[in-house]
Amino acid sequence: MDYKKLQNGSDIRGVALEGIEGQHVNLTEQVCRDIGRGFAVWLYKKAGKKDLRVAVGRDSRLSGKTLCDAICSAMVEQGISVTDFGMASTPAMFMSTVTEGYLFDGSVMITASHLPFNRNGFKFFTANGGLEKEDIKQILAYAENGDKTGLTCGSLVSGEFMDTYSKILADKIRKATGEDQPLKGFRIVVDAGNGAGGFYVDKVLKPLGANTDGSRYLEPDGSFPNHIPNPENKEAMESITEAVKQNNADLGIIFDTDVDRAGAVLSDGSELNRNRIIAMLSAILLREHPNTTIVTDSITSTGLAEFIKEKGGIHHRFKRGYRNVINESIRLNNLGQDSQLAIETSGHGAFKENYFLDDGAYIVTKLLIELARGKKQGYTLGSLIDSLSEPEESVEFRMNIALEDFKEYGLKVIEDLNAYAQNKEGWSLAPDNFEGVRVNLDDKHGNGWFLLRLSLHDPLLPLNIESNEVGGAKKIAKELAGFIDNYDKLDATSLKDFAK
Repeated sequence: MDYKKLQNGSDIRGVALEGIEGQHVNLTEQVCRDIGRGFAVWLYKKAGKKDLRVAVGRDSRLSGKTLCDAICSAMVEQGISVTDFGMASTPAMFMSTVTEGYLFDGSVMITASHLPFNRNGFKFFTANGGLEKEDIKQILAYAENGDKTGLTCGSLVSGEFMDTYSKILADKIRKATGEDQPLKGFRIVVDAGNGAGGFYVDKVLKPLGANTDGSRYLEPDGSFPNHIPNPENKEAMESITEAVKQNNADLGIIFDTDVDRAGAVLSDGSELNRNRIIAMLSAILLREHPNTTIVTDSITSTGLAEFIKEKGGIHHRFKRGYRNVINESIRLNNLGQDSQLAIETSGHGAFKENYFLDDGAYIVTKLLIELARGKKQGYTLGSLIDSLSEPEESVEFRMNIALEDFKEYGLKVIEDLNAYAQNKEGWSLAPDNFEGVRVNLDDKHGNGWFLLRLSLHDPLLPLNIESNEVGGAKKIAKELAGFIDNYDKLDATSLKDFAK
């Protein structure tokens, strides 16, 4: 077993259940025990003390309880005092390290986000935030090498934290609005996709006075029988949109499996995700923090950049990967440049005011504050982004690289395209680009832009194209297809079919 293969950026992920052909279990109980031991050793060396306390939570996945039992027992054997919180959200597990009355030395969330039912994994936190890639690499090395803490007298107890975490969110809304039940008179529906997000209905919305009739898939079910819990998934967004329309709701909310991401649907049925949710949160924050910098991933639209500038902010487009945008925002703040929000188009959003924690429930909490304020002051959520210019067409192609050493090949394609773009009529390289190659195209050549980048973890070159005119995306694709045709190890079938 090569433990390094379980690393997925700043997380650990693997196959925990049989059931999908060709995918064999590599996150066995023994491997989970080794990872628990590895985390105990890492935390012991990092904290420099013996009386260590760790909280553990999990989402609704079918394998969650088994993995939880394994990692908890291993940490107890290493002398750690472990508290099992049962069903929880990823953001809540971080909050258990910084909330008075809890203040755990570390925490573990058992989740694989929106991945299929057979997958699972681990996210780790201390009071300083989520662990970085190098930390995960070290934990897996300790796991594989058999390192131990040498501590004894560990313990395992059951605990509860979601009530406390939910009250923190509800109280924030009460404080911001000055009312005990600021959502009275609103109908708000939630689609939890049978993940861990159902708590938000009973523990946040109802105590604030909201009518939540029409909410769906709140019961945890790790087989995900209705749709993938993912705000980027087409079926998932159709589900919450349908719930809003059927119930004449004022707002629809959708969470991913472990609630670190969220999307929403406005009362008119329009989706609030990707560029639109970034724009809305930017509008809110720029009113509270004029001139602040909004850090996003690399595939945000030109219209979003113009919107943020119009609202008096600075748009800093960075790299894909939620840890990348968070760390970049933190870096800017450390340099003295105020940056209140780091957010990906996937729905990962982290606020400076909230520990730079990517928390879907906190995003929704900010929207609910604005919903309640708007009713008092005579504006709607949708009006906040009235001036956002959105593309006529937006497409993505994920082109597979048929090579073991895919990174070198992918980077060569990007390097060649960068040189090609500099001499191509109607093309201009986008300034301040930090990932892949981003090119703006004039009216004659598609009236839009494209970004070609190398996937963070997979042998893929994702290509995003946006155009401000109908038919423009196909025009851009045709121009690109000719260039891509020179690379026989790149499967560009989908791009070529689209360009026909």
